[in-house]
Amino acid sequence: MSLPGNILIVGGGVFGLSTALSLSQRHPSSKVTILEASPTIPNPHGSSVDTSRIVRADYSHPTYAKLAAEATDRWRSSEWGQDGRYTQNGLLLVYPDGDSTAKDYTTKSYHNVQQLGEDAQFLPTKPDVLRAAPAYSDTLNVAGGYVNWSSGWADAAAGVQFVKHKLDQQTHQVSFKTGKATQLLYSKTDNVTGVVLEDGSTIAADLVILATGAWTASLVDLRGRAVSTGQILAYMRISDAEQRRLENMPTILNFGTGIFIIPPRNNLLKIARHAYGYHNPMTVPVPGAPAHLDSTTSTATTTTTTSSTTTMSVSLPDTAVPIPLEGETAFRDALRQLLPSMAERPFTETRICWYTDTPKGDFLITYHPAHPGLFLATGGSGHAYKFFPVLGDKIVDAWRGTWRAN
Repeated sequence: MSLPGNILIVGGGVFGLSTALSLSQRHPSSKVTILEASPTIPNPHGSSVDTSRIVRADYSHPTYAKLAAEATDRWRSSEWGQDGRYTQNGLLLVYPDGDSTAKDYTTKSYHNVQQLGEDAQFLPTKPDVLRAAPAYSDTLNVAGGYVNWSSGWADAAAGVQFVKHKLDQQTHQVSFKTGKATQLLYSKTDNVTGVVLEDGSTIAADLVILATGAWTASLVDLRGRAVSTGQILAYMRISDAEQRRLENMPTILNFGTGIFIIPPRNNLLKIARHAYGYHNPMTVPVPGAPAHLDSTTSTATTTTTTSSTTTMSVSLPDTAVPIPLEGETAFRDALRQLLPSMAERPFTETRICWYTDTPKGDFLITYHPAHPGLFLATGGSGHAYKFFPVLGDKIVDAWRGTWRAN
């Protein structure tokens, strides 16, 4: 296929940066512009600004398990994981008594990592679980699980900064621009030819790659395919003695509740949950090419969608709200089981982290079927960060039509 000379990537998060890095290495003749709404990367409102993300090959689906194992190897054995960007402390996956769905996922995941040669140990009873993580209380409501000592966690913000620094060295090919895309530009034949910014200016491109995460639904109609959800996390300060007791524990992830705790660093403990999440319904114009050109807003080749009056209700991020009471209560309940002495301790910070969830958690990496010139790289569904070292190559393979995911 012919390579576009001018590529615009909208979004400077994991999907966007990894794609730009792969393009800079594999297609040096193409000029790449990364448009990011925030003047700083990582975006303080994005999903990859926080302290930690689980890195695991622990999936019930063998395709994701294999791809995650490939990514984990990069974290473990290359510059990706150096300078504290990756810590291998293990992952303890558990399920509560009576939760057959969580037990089934855990069992399938265990068999997959076994086949991949991971250092995993099956834990059929609660006492077995507690022996693998003795710092946690025996009030923990679990029936069993397994521990994978080959898993770990990555410093989310540091990983983004690492890739941003690498791209900053590619000034002959990669450039960054600050601005918020509010609409796409379309040709008379519905090809996407660029974007309109909040200030009314435009950026033209031969190919537009939307890597806009939870904000993607404001630029393309994703109804039925993806939805923006808010997931909760919180931090609390711990003592030096508590730091020493917990720092070498495996990350614990309860597949029944979606709640997990990553071992603390610098006396800061993080607790988070990925579940169905919260929605923030908003009424917005339906994105897309207009049915006809409006001569007052069009040029010879492009027009904006300002002539559309059709609206839709979609969930979009609200980055200014604290976590709801329901979420804090869930955290307190989990801490009463895991770390009772910390259950009533004040949180120093809480946050809602916004993701783009797809129905089955699969990534949305594809050309738009109705608009040539538009490629989607989104749908991270709260588990994309671990794939950072390999994701860009897979996106470029999909764009070129050479990758066939199962």
